[in-house]
Amino acid sequence: MNATKTAVAPAVPQAREPQVQKLEGGQRALQNWALPTDEPFLQEFLTYIFENYWDQIVFGPLIQGAAYELTCPCKPERIRLFDGYLTVSFGGPHFHLCIGENKGPPRDRTPEDLKRRRRPSKAQIFRRLDKDGAPLSWGFEMENGAGEPMISIFFASPFLSAGDRLNKEPMWERLAMWRDIAKRYLGREPEAFDETGKGYRGGHG
Repeated sequence: MNATKTAVAPAVPQAREPQVQKLEGGQRALQNWALPTDEPFLQEFLTYIFENYWDQIVFGPLIQGAAYELTCPCKPERIRLFDGYLTVSFGGPHFHLCIGENKGPPRDRTPEDLKRRRRPSKAQIFRRLDKDGAPLSWGFEMENGAGEPMISIFFASPFLSAGDRLNKEPMWERLAMWRDIAKRYLGREPEAFDETGKGYRGGHG
């Protein structure tokens, strides 16, 4: 079953305001918008991201002590949903994400506690602000039932080019991905606010 054939595009929602979370001693903040965690929505959302923006994103799990910032080697050859797991394959390299109920094989069913731990309990779109309150980065993150990071996806940034290189001047056209996602899933029109940031002053990290 190919996810691109079964996922259904969402209706454009009414514009929503973000929740704000203070970070790093209150000097920076994270705006976030909670998303549904049901399997049909996450299948459509992740398929849309990887099918349309595979060459612009950086993704991977971010955990205490490790940060994986990966890029897609090519457009996904196949995106498939099976037994609660979404598999994104690049013709060799691939990864699996549990986005629904993982039942397991008929003779070795998944225990209920593992089902709850594996499936997402939190999914959100975020906009990270710098210490001056201006946008710095945009993306998506998801946690499992134990509150553990499953994946973070960083959207195209006006402050970074391919290879994670810092731009001398912001490339505001690279906000097109964020603005598409914000309109499609949050009902938000393009905002001049997104062009007020000055980027990673002092380096990217």
